[in-house]
Amino acid sequence: MRFQQQESSGTPANQPHTSNGFVEKSLSLPFAQQLPLSAISGPTYVTAQTLVQQVAFSFADKLFTYSPSTFDLDLCAKAWSSVHERNAYDRPTSVLPLETRSGAGSVALGYIFSKDFDLKRRHIPQTVIVTSSTLPHLRSALEQLSLLYSVANPLVAHIAAVSYTGSDNGALAADYATAMQYAEDLGYGLICSRSAYESQHMALLSTLLAQHVPALHVYDGVKMGRETTRVIDVLDQTRLKACYDAIASDMGSFDRKHLDLEGKVTRLFSAFNDHMGTDYKAFEYYGHTQPTAVLVCFGSLESSLTSQIASSLARDNVLIGVITVRMYRPFAEELFLEALPKTAKVVGVLGQVSDEDEVGDPATHSCLFGDVLAALSVNSGNSQEVQELKYSMTHVWNPVSVAAAFQYVLGEPILQENEQHKTLSLQILDESVQQYSFWDLDDSASASTATVLAQALSKDSAQNVTINTTYDNMLEGGVRRSDVRKSPKSIEANFSVEAADTVFVGDEKITRNIDIVRQIKDGGKLILRLPGVKDEDVEKKLSQNLRKSIAAHDIRLYLIDPTKSELPEESKSEAMLIQLGFLRVALPGQEEVGLGKLATIGNDADALQKVSDDLEKTLREIEVPKAWTEEDEDDNTKRLQADLITNSFVPFDEEQNEPPSLLRNWQKAAKGMLFKEAYGTRSGLRPELATKTYTVHVKENRRLTPVTYDRNIFHIEFDLGDSGLTYDIGEALGIHAENDPEQVSEFIKFYGLNSEDVVEVPSREDPAVFENRTVWQALIQNIDIFGRPPKRFYESLADFASDDGEKKELSALGGPEGVVEFQRRAEVDTVTYADILLEFPSAHPSFHDIVQIVAPMKRREYSIASCQKVTPNSVALMVVVVGWVDPQSRDRFGQATRFLWRLKVGTPVTVSIKPSVMKLPPKSTQPLIMAGLGTGLAPFRAFVQHRALEKSQGKEIGSVLLYMGSRHQREEYCYGEEWEAYQDAGVITLLGRAFSRDQPQKIYIQDRMRQTMSDIIEAYIKEEGAFYLCGPTWPVPDVTNVLQEAIAANGKAEGRKVDSRKEIEKLKDEGRYVLEVY
Repeated sequence: MRFQQQESSGTPANQPHTSNGFVEKSLSLPFAQQLPLSAISGPTYVTAQTLVQQVAFSFADKLFTYSPSTFDLDLCAKAWSSVHERNAYDRPTSVLPLETRSGAGSVALGYIFSKDFDLKRRHIPQTVIVTSSTLPHLRSALEQLSLLYSVANPLVAHIAAVSYTGSDNGALAADYATAMQYAEDLGYGLICSRSAYESQHMALLSTLLAQHVPALHVYDGVKMGRETTRVIDVLDQTRLKACYDAIASDMGSFDRKHLDLEGKVTRLFSAFNDHMGTDYKAFEYYGHTQPTAVLVCFGSLESSLTSQIASSLARDNVLIGVITVRMYRPFAEELFLEALPKTAKVVGVLGQVSDEDEVGDPATHSCLFGDVLAALSVNSGNSQEVQELKYSMTHVWNPVSVAAAFQYVLGEPILQENEQHKTLSLQILDESVQQYSFWDLDDSASASTATVLAQALSKDSAQNVTINTTYDNMLEGGVRRSDVRKSPKSIEANFSVEAADTVFVGDEKITRNIDIVRQIKDGGKLILRLPGVKDEDVEKKLSQNLRKSIAAHDIRLYLIDPTKSELPEESKSEAMLIQLGFLRVALPGQEEVGLGKLATIGNDADALQKVSDDLEKTLREIEVPKAWTEEDEDDNTKRLQADLITNSFVPFDEEQNEPPSLLRNWQKAAKGMLFKEAYGTRSGLRPELATKTYTVHVKENRRLTPVTYDRNIFHIEFDLGDSGLTYDIGEALGIHAENDPEQVSEFIKFYGLNSEDVVEVPSREDPAVFENRTVWQALIQNIDIFGRPPKRFYESLADFASDDGEKKELSALGGPEGVVEFQRRAEVDTVTYADILLEFPSAHPSFHDIVQIVAPMKRREYSIASCQKVTPNSVALMVVVVGWVDPQSRDRFGQATRFLWRLKVGTPVTVSIKPSVMKLPPKSTQPLIMAGLGTGLAPFRAFVQHRALEKSQGKEIGSVLLYMGSRHQREEYCYGEEWEAYQDAGVITLLGRAFSRDQPQKIYIQDRMRQTMSDIIEAYIKEEGAFYLCGPTWPVPDVTNVLQEAIAANGKAEGRKVDSRKEIEKLKDEGRYVLEVY
């Protein structure tokens, strides 16, 4: 059951800041100002988001936008449409802002395939602007479009990689993993922009790519997309159209029918570079010419930072490099291998996964890792060690953290520390770059000072200026940070300023939460707004942390005191005071020039001069006493944050309705059921789940291995009844498992909970929707209380500890100093959230807080081991129970596998369907060559059932070669009687059984394949069969080598030379080399 939260009737959250005559409209706009379409041309200040909208508006017939109200992804496009601007086809572009909800893509899909659609405009792209968090709501429409693309308009989706992380602090983060997974699952093209300088070009390139495949263009929507910067070579709409037409014409001048998608993409890059004078590549290498270790990465900030740092380290002869992936899909393995230096011995894959739980889960791999591993596996000439460096979207990338990743794959120290054990920052910016930071409460009268100053500085055509602003609405009622950089050269630095020349802080309270001095270079300047404080009282006003840091780093301290102004009230302007005070401190000698520039941005010149003269009274420098350095450390000193946590793009909306209570009794929930319209209540099957779910019932649950054997592999079958569930061959069944009731009861008892209390918590999918469940239901179905806790759980739990010793230990486990102990707990002791709560009794968060700091339960997916055409009313799985004994001699089990094994016949279970790459070839006469290890045989049981059905219907079927691998025939010959029966019936042509431990020498599936090489050559090469491997990753290189040997042997027999590696790549593109490994 869900309650819909009533909308706030308070002031809009994105109410603009004003400073004298200057009004900030949106920080997604250049200097927060709207830009006419005609003004986007030549050297100009823009944001990447503005350039993306320009390309989208120029080439779209209709522009469908899914932008949360405070994100302003479509602000420019809506403004241009409202004044009837015309697109590149000299037609008006309709902009349709749509809501993000289930089935959100139906409107766009309905328009494209409408009976009334003008077929003369079928060549014009349809364009979507979305966030990565919106993609799950568009999946159904994207799947349908993928299937019907040959008769549809070209489609390009510009994706701002930004999503809420679901953490307590409401953080926003760049989410690439969702777009990458969708591109892989749906067969879409995927291009990434690494900076604002490229965003217009990549938006255009993706629009051209859409002529061949549905295209996704992704870019950082948190920082890079919203940063104002100067781009020299911006194309106006006329030149954009000319370039588009020329490149499209070039692409149409050759025979595309004989090129696969990768060939078309290669040709597209070539044509694009020829016409644009650029040198973009699908995979771009930076670093040492002969590296021993190479990183591979995808993402805007990731690509920008790694390429700059690799180039910097190469100048110091550090044998490191990086391949930045510009085009992730199609993943052109041949181009990737060309970009990889031959000297590389270690390849580290910097791959994003969705959260910290997946970072710590060894069974979960990033999308990028799978592609890199496959590319290196099919190339027999490559013998690099492949390492995966997983990170969640909450990970903060800066020069030091990127250098640490390089250091990890290189295996040698790169980062150095000074005598204070402080890591030295890498200098990747030119020495000419000046950096400034502005920190203020977001409701301050001077909050927009940084924007005004940046725009004033940009009036100097010899300088390039950038500004980026973020908000943390959870800190001090809302804090704003703006970073400004200035240089005669172009600046590419989409990370927070870490060594500012000058920092302004608008409220002293901020320094008690943020380590401000950490952001200032040694010898830099700090301007602090401190009204009404005398010199002798300054020391008392500043925290010990701040005083000690100022003295230790030779920071020059300036105070601005608006109360000392002697100007008449009508002449006073605190915003002007801050602007001019900053100019005088940060840019001495340029104040007069600055006055003139500020006067052009909504300021009165006479008033500015009066405030400037008044600075003698309102601005003063404070001498920093040496005694500040020598102060004793206070044991109770609060640990300060290194930076804001970006959780909004607008100031905090302080006028909100009182939030509903989070722990309710049954009467409150009953009112919601009785008065549904008033409470906005709706009921649903597992409403907290984003995917479509079904209820099925256990029909059969039997063990396949002997009871005396140490591996419990079992067959479980579900009766579909009237659930409406349908599935295709090769798909996976998602099991929405439940926690063990006995364990839940024990936890409720020791934690002192009432199992019948009704819990109301915000939905993970939509914060405006609240779910009502009992404590018992929440622990059984929602909260992964017996799962493995990540580091952030220890850190969060420390805030609740009342015992100083426990607080200190938890903080250490959550910090960098506790890495070794954390790993021991996670990998050796395999502790759970419940174990930690039991171990640290003084840390006793409320149940509502538990919901916030403990991860939600996730579905577990298992390959379906049945064909619905054969068993229309049931679905089967083949599962192995995951179990082990921890160092305390406690039996531990995988949550989902034990849940399944314990199910009795007739028990209802919530399930869902996940698509898969395991698809049958289009012709029933095409042979199947299948290799499965252990439970990897599951999808092949469905394949064989389907072929048996076709044979029984009188259809001609291709040969079926089944290779299976396990340890012992007696114990693990799962479905053995079925396989032999199918072989006797003529369905299975060859049964290659590899029982590795039944003889002195170990025999694996690749050995059985090699023994039957002639059968593989006949079925796979001559009869154009399809090969499938399902199971663990380790046999991939060995099995692939056998296939390459078969290709080479066949070529030799026919008297022709073949490149077996390239042939495998072609087979992969044709869907005839399919891996589903884990």
